Amino acid sequence: MKVQNHINSETLCKRLYPRKEDIRGYFFRDMTAIIHSYPYRRLKHKTQVFFAPHNDHICTRMEHVMHVATIAVTICKALGLDTDLAWAISVGHDLGHTPFGHTGESMLSKYLEKQGGFCHEIYSLRVVDHLINCGKGLNLTYAVRDGIINHCGEKFEQYLEPAAEPCVPEEVKSRSFYPCTWEGIAVRMSDKIAYLGRDLEDAMRLGLVKEEDIPDKVTRLLGGGNSSMINTMVCDAVENAGKIGKIGFSDQVYEAMVCLKKFNYEHIYQSQELIKYDQRIQRLINTLWEYLSEIFDRYGFDYSRYDGEQTNIATEFAGYLRKMEAFYRSEKDFSYVIPDYIAGMTDKFAIDSATELLSPRQFSYNI
Repeated sequence: MKVQNHINSETLCKRLYPRKEDIRGYFFRDMTAIIHSYPYRRLKHKTQVFFAPHNDHICTRMEHVMHVATIAVTICKALGLDTDLAWAISVGHDLGHTPFGHTGESMLSKYLEKQGGFCHEIYSLRVVDHLINCGKGLNLTYAVRDGIINHCGEKFEQYLEPAAEPCVPEEVKSRSFYPCTWEGIAVRMSDKIAYLGRDLEDAMRLGLVKEEDIPDKVTRLLGGGNSSMINTMVCDAVENAGKIGKIGFSDQVYEAMVCLKKFNYEHIYQSQELIKYDQRIQRLINTLWEYLSEIFDRYGFDYSRYDGEQTNIATEFAGYLRKMEAFYRSEKDFSYVIPDYIAGMTDKFAIDSATELLSPRQFSYNI
């Protein structure tokens, strides 16, 4: 099956402000801009499911986005779609994730309740539109921005097709919107394909789940390992696209995916082991929030005063404020200063910063 986007290329390739294009093309250029950005680099030290693992083979957020990209590109190749666009959306789709995965997201959502909460899909657009390049953003194409903000991997629809009308990304305030391109739909479906089996694989490696615990329906219909599961779901999605004209799954494969999702929630995401970690991470983020809020209320954009705190995090925060002051003043709203800074942290930086704040400095003296 060959599908075609119903939105004209002029709309899909439009940027927030004009830019002379080069040999890379619109979407490949967007992809390179994303992977050279600081938020993308930090994904290698951000949680996917298991916090700050002491195991090099446990999935990080950067590995996850690359899994999504390769899966989405495979689907797009089979359907004759633009693989550059699929790559760009994929590598950018999780740039808005906080440290410590969804636990960090839920904590920031609590702090931003008056602003409507924190949603990493929507926040990812803020990152690429504004926070990168000291408030200037990346000036990405409409198609990539649309795919990023509407990539929601939490909903488990059996099949999808592009939205009839293109959204205005800046006006999207919920997960109720869908991408307007087939490439965006492919990424949205690939997000689920990428994390279901991989999260299970990590849980087994860490001893949270045993092979015999996995429901028979899952292993019988999807396969016994992550690579088999991915292959089954991708081939099924491509085959069904040819039959129904939408990207999605057959009844049997879809039922097995839902069964696996339920199993993962019960045995991994909502397990006692992760709940215990959640509680510790909540205390850690509370510590960072209270301290940063206190010193920002006290010093504002007077950078030199932060040195008096004699903490590394205060010095780093002052440097961040120096780079971003013009942007925040243009917004005329400082309510996102602290959330922006915490959301951009890696797991390790957040842990090191909280440890510094909770460890008293030793007095020294001269003899």
